[in-house]
Amino acid sequence: MKKSKIWLILSTLLITALLITGCGGGGTENKQAEGEKAAADGGDTIKIGFLGAKTGGHAAYGVETLKGMKMAVEDINNAGGILGKKLEIVEEDHGSKLSEGTTVTQKLITRDKVVAIVGDPTTGITKAAAPIAQQNKVVLISAGAVSTGVVEIGDYIFRDVLVDAVGGPAVTKYLKEKLGWQKVVIVTSSNLDYSVGLTKIFEDAIAANGIEVLERVTYSEGDQNFSAQVTKIKDKNPDGIIFTGYYTEGGLFMKEARKQGVTAPMVGGDGLLSDVLMKMGGEAVEGSMVYCGFAADEARAGEKTKKFIEAYKAGNNGALPDMFSAQGYDAVMLLADAMKAANSDDPVKFRDELAKTKDWSGVSGTITFQENREPIKSPVYLLEVKDGKFQIKDTVDVI
Repeated sequence: MKKSKIWLILSTLLITALLITGCGGGGTENKQAEGEKAAADGGDTIKIGFLGAKTGGHAAYGVETLKGMKMAVEDINNAGGILGKKLEIVEEDHGSKLSEGTTVTQKLITRDKVVAIVGDPTTGITKAAAPIAQQNKVVLISAGAVSTGVVEIGDYIFRDVLVDAVGGPAVTKYLKEKLGWQKVVIVTSSNLDYSVGLTKIFEDAIAANGIEVLERVTYSEGDQNFSAQVTKIKDKNPDGIIFTGYYTEGGLFMKEARKQGVTAPMVGGDGLLSDVLMKMGGEAVEGSMVYCGFAADEARAGEKTKKFIEAYKAGNNGALPDMFSAQGYDAVMLLADAMKAANSDDPVKFRDELAKTKDWSGVSGTITFQENREPIKSPVYLLEVKDGKFQIKDTVDVI
């Protein structure tokens, strides 16, 4: 009899304990699940990854892009954030290395749980990173990749730049009609996707405008001696040199060109847009021209752009922003507006809103995404090196 009472009491206590644990919602398993969900959702912050170089050959692009991103995040957070949360940039440095670029992309997605990535500023690393972002359904928006074959990788891939397919033809027409160029030589980095793609665009535009190509020469990224290439073109007497590579090699090439008596000016895409061009080439790059999708034109800038320029100058000892800082700023703002429109920081949802962007006014210009997510931007800024600095030579409307 006593045993029966004891078992009854124990059974009642056990059942009561189980009911309290199961119904109270405060069990260890439930708390752990809630914590994991909060971590996956980013908690009180929305994380955006920076993909770019802070060191290495392309650091000039990455550092400026990151400056613009930080300015945008500061503006957004000071205004109250997004969806009741603060924005946070997760920084990595791939050191300008392609293999590290893919490693960083994977870390940002799997370890840091970012909902979007801004970068890379270069075409090659963007194209390597994009399939990873696409597979994981994380939005990637490049603030610098201008060559071909980027957005085709997938519907989570965007960019807010003046693409070479638009800029190259517009500038070629300007060279023919405004500067009277009739004959050119083309210099290509054979192991650089950006250069190979831009050369193809220029060649098609050159043919369409009736300009003669006197010679084509190639080099490899990282070369420092260009005597053989310059020797091949020095007797051709071109009106100009179409150089489709980056600033380091561009500066060295022109130094050798002037040494061998070649007087023709160089023109290229935003791969030449860095003060390193002047550091490497010195007086040899005076008169060189670069086209891009943004220049700090204080006289003609709208209020939003003026405010950005002033803020940048205040934080950078009076220096002016370039296209990478402006487009880095706009990339974050585009993502923020898409999240607000979708009322969600889920990339599956705000991706659709980002794709609908039309006549969006940013600090780098007005942006509309076409059906393939390629941006339409106008005008093209043509810059010229004068007295060791890039100065606005002209603007070319995109029709």
